[in-house]
Amino acid sequence: MDLFEKISNNLGPLGQHHKWSHGYFSFPKLEGEIGPHMKFRGKEHLVWSLNNYLGLANHPEVREADIQGSVDYGLAYPMGARMMSGNSNHHEALEQDLAAFVDKEDAFLLNYGYQGMVSIIDALVDRNDVIVYDAESHACIIDGVRLHMGKRFVYQHNDIESCRKQLARATKLIEQTGGSILLITEGVFGMSGAQGKLKELGELKKEFPFRMLVDDAHGFGTMGETGAGTHEAQNCKDTVDIYFGTFAKSMAGIGAFVASTEEIVTFLRYNMRSQTFAKSLPMPMVIGLRKRLELLKNHPEFRERLWNIATTLQKGLRDRGFDIGTTDTVITPVFLKGDLTEATSLTMDLRENYGIFCSIVVYPVIPKGLIELRLIPTAMHSLEDVQRTLEAYTEIGKKLKEGYYKQQNLVHI
Repeated sequence: MDLFEKISNNLGPLGQHHKWSHGYFSFPKLEGEIGPHMKFRGKEHLVWSLNNYLGLANHPEVREADIQGSVDYGLAYPMGARMMSGNSNHHEALEQDLAAFVDKEDAFLLNYGYQGMVSIIDALVDRNDVIVYDAESHACIIDGVRLHMGKRFVYQHNDIESCRKQLARATKLIEQTGGSILLITEGVFGMSGAQGKLKELGELKKEFPFRMLVDDAHGFGTMGETGAGTHEAQNCKDTVDIYFGTFAKSMAGIGAFVASTEEIVTFLRYNMRSQTFAKSLPMPMVIGLRKRLELLKNHPEFRERLWNIATTLQKGLRDRGFDIGTTDTVITPVFLKGDLTEATSLTMDLRENYGIFCSIVVYPVIPKGLIELRLIPTAMHSLEDVQRTLEAYTEIGKKLKEGYYKQQNLVHI
């Protein structure tokens, strides 16, 4: 079969709906100043879909740093990959600041989070090694695991006993191959908001020989007393051998970093193909990130406001009988029962008649028969925003139970 013919016959579970979903449910365009109130299709909406946790995207000092960095260096500087010609004092200073903040010996800047995690996994393990990973790991972890030429075992989500069984299998295997074990989990799972059980997983080191890599994209900046991450929140910094954080969430930027011992970071610095053969982060972003990190560390009130909004929202939803799962972080999922038609009609009602924009998640991301409306609180939201949302959700929840959305024919936009 011709490659193009094969693709035209199967555009994928999400792509098959593109003719009616594009621009509305998928690839929507939010316009205006980044914040809790933006325009969607020309109308103002209350937005709960931006990972601008601490509200740094439009902070005056951040905007000034971004602008000044562009004025001083332009967007092209430095040219080339870090190893060849793309290094700078600012890049190295940011790495030192990040390492100190998350309490590791060294850190390495990465161009992108997704690409970075894939490449970290690829660099760390060879065909003799075994990967053990959580079943609900982010797609970047799954793709990194797929590159692995050796064995990989998956354990049930946040299930310590299941992980123990897979580690036992892995241990028997490496006794034959002479390899090592890499355990991968997340600090905060982005869809459910549940924390990874880092401390309990770390206890398994008493039974099995492994190292732990943690993707803390959603935990960095939001979790812990200082915002250093989920390993700080759970008081198990030493348990996490390799810590990965991104700038796209709390830092409202682009890129990521990996932190560990000086030796491991040196190894990654010289062996991560996605960094060796790709251009380094532009100087304006690096300078802007240094300002973002400074604000994150010196203004705990940003994090306090975020958590106040999140806990108020979550309590209000629970009090109204909504299922928000096992979240114990600021990520707030709302799980409803319904099919794709109900999901699309409900979401349109929420956007068109209530002016509320949040991300909708359906199969294959979550099981069939479920609808997830994921709310991302930020420090920029207000208690009035929370109240407005709770009132709207109460109404749409009632409509869903009464079968209102089964009667609607709003799928074709």
